[in-house]
Amino acid sequence: MKNKTIAAWLAFIGGPLGLHRFYLRGMGDLPGWLLPLPTALGLYGIERVQQNGLDDLWSWLLIPLLGFTIAGCALTAIVYGLMAPEKWNARYNPSAPPDALPGHTNWLTIGAMVLALLVGTTVLLSSIAFSFQHYFEYQVEEARKISQ
Repeated sequence: MKNKTIAAWLAFIGGPLGLHRFYLRGMGDLPGWLLPLPTALGLYGIERVQQNGLDDLWSWLLIPLLGFTIAGCALTAIVYGLMAPEKWNARYNPSAPPDALPGHTNWLTIGAMVLALLVGTTVLLSSIAFSFQHYFEYQVEEARKISQ
């Protein structure tokens, strides 16, 4: 039986690697295998910043992929935590009764949701700010090139 608390924590902590999808849907889940791709590209963008500095065009295109992936997985953890026990058990534990214990919310589930909200919001807003800042800096540089 699939436990809602375990799924919420896996989505929050291991979501960018697809662990929650493998837990709920098995190792044959294609989106679970695709989730590490934007994570790896974002980490590569961070490595490029460390090597080439903040002016590297590819880094400011790649880094937000990591942030948006983390934020999306945090949102998934919140959705899992807020799902009604009847709906959870109907979707992930179809042979169990609607009020089976694995679909219930407990304090550990709430803890996962609170941390996911805190971290996910911070990462999402940071990614948006990073993207817009570098986009506008790029636009200013291009405008300077044209005006000279």
